[in-house]
Amino acid sequence: MTALDTVIRGITNGAAGEVCTPDLAKGPWEFDTMPGYGPGSSMLDVIPTGSPRQGALPAEYRDAPDAELHERIRAAKAALGDRLVILGHFYQRDEVVEHADFLGDSFQLANAALTKPDTEYIVFCGVHFMAETADILARDEQRVILPNLAAGCSMADMADIDSVEAAWEELTALYGSSPDADGRAPVIPVTYMNSSAALKAFCGRNGGIVCTSSNAAAVLEWAFERGQRVLFFPDQHLGRNTAKAMGVPVSRMPMWNPRKALGGSTAAELLDAQVILWHGFCSVHKRFTPQQIEAARASHPGVRVIVHPECPMEVVDAADEAGSTDHIRRAVAGATEPSVFAIGTEINMVNRLAAEHPQHTIFCLDPVICPCSTMYRIHPGYLAWVLEELVAGRIVNEIVVDASVQADARVALERMLAAKPRG
Repeated sequence: MTALDTVIRGITNGAAGEVCTPDLAKGPWEFDTMPGYGPGSSMLDVIPTGSPRQGALPAEYRDAPDAELHERIRAAKAALGDRLVILGHFYQRDEVVEHADFLGDSFQLANAALTKPDTEYIVFCGVHFMAETADILARDEQRVILPNLAAGCSMADMADIDSVEAAWEELTALYGSSPDADGRAPVIPVTYMNSSAALKAFCGRNGGIVCTSSNAAAVLEWAFERGQRVLFFPDQHLGRNTAKAMGVPVSRMPMWNPRKALGGSTAAELLDAQVILWHGFCSVHKRFTPQQIEAARASHPGVRVIVHPECPMEVVDAADEAGSTDHIRRAVAGATEPSVFAIGTEINMVNRLAAEHPQHTIFCLDPVICPCSTMYRIHPGYLAWVLEELVAGRIVNEIVVDASVQADARVALERMLAAKPRG
């Protein structure tokens, strides 16, 4: 049975916990026509109709040995020189990261996109919403390229503009539109960076803001200064964990299920709410459990457990600390004595930290190696292809956000960039 057969059988049988392989690492083009995202954490998440699809990668890139691909990437980078900048997310595979000019989390890369105003081409080795953000923040003359259009995000798919606008209409009907005695609006929309440009624009034109896992607390403070409550989408866990750490009772954070009237809550619950959480999640981070933490502590007394705030609340509560990918990176780098770390985030980053800090024992909480299906879509073959096309004067896989969306989205993103992360 081929890797593709295994994945298709897993989708057909719905074996979410049983089928999770790293097969996408070998050749993601084999899975480009599938209804899902391919092997890994999001393999059972269906790609919405109308999502970008990747065309066939030329055979010369599919068949080339790794060493040849790396040499071709280096040669193309040299030929393009200062006309090019490559941005790479922490969750990218090492063989892509080695070619990145900037490596970081979504907040850092959003800033990095602004640091090269004279660069012609921004090649974003991340996922679709990140490339959209770069296009919104870039100058009009700059071109943003995503090496594989199939690198989407299943979490971002969980909140679409139609559903959010419908929810907003219901909430506006319930809350009205008049500010309170302190001038605060009835509700402020906050979207996580892991969302479409359309949702960022929605926030921009409705007095809202974008957040990342790095600055979520600062963003919620900004929102509470301006609003009586917050509608937070698409990731329920980041919203819940951040607000809880700020003192918001869990009882005042109802879930909004877009398939139910009033999101599945009563009017009284919504009127009492401080944070309304969208029914969305990250397929990587929802895999982590308190039982995994218990097992790590049993096997490694004194282990330091650090998890991403996209993990469920019970996992964050059981961990020693929670923070963004950059927080995790800094925590490990800052440990002065040999230590044991159990990390709850994407496996590429965990493995990279272990390789960079051999004085420590570093392992992933999840015993099943389940990579981010969409980050793994970026492969050196795709990177070599888009770069050599640029050298030849052709632009492929360009990400262009419509001008009607850009202006409002930029407002929300600029508010995000001004909300500096704590610490």
